[in-house]
Amino acid sequence: MTKYEIMFIVKSTLDDATLSNTTKEVQKIITDNKGKVIEFKDMGRKKLAYPINKEVSGFYYLMNAEANHDAIREFDRRLRINENILRHLILKKESE
Repeated sequence: MTKYEIMFIVKSTLDDATLSNTTKEVQKIITDNKGKVIEFKDMGRKKLAYPINKEVSGFYYLMNAEANHDAIREFDRRLRINENILRHLILKKESE
C-alpha cells in the first residue's frame, strides 16, 4: 500500500454533530476500502485566503493514510460530491 497525506477543509457553518459525522465519514471511506488511517489531526478553524462558496473560514484537517490506488480514487470522488467539504488535497508520500 502507498502512503498518502490528505488535507481537507470543512465548512465552518456546520453544527458540532454534522462536523463530527463528516470527519468520521471521511475516515470511513479509507477504512472501508481496505486502507488504514495512520494519523488524523484537527488543525482548527482558520480564515480562508479567499471565499469559497460564500464561506470565509473553515475547519482544516490533516490525515496520513495508507491505501491502494482504487481506495484513493473512491475517496477523491466522494469528497468532490460532499457538500460539507470545501476543498481537499491528496499528496502521495515518497517511499522512505
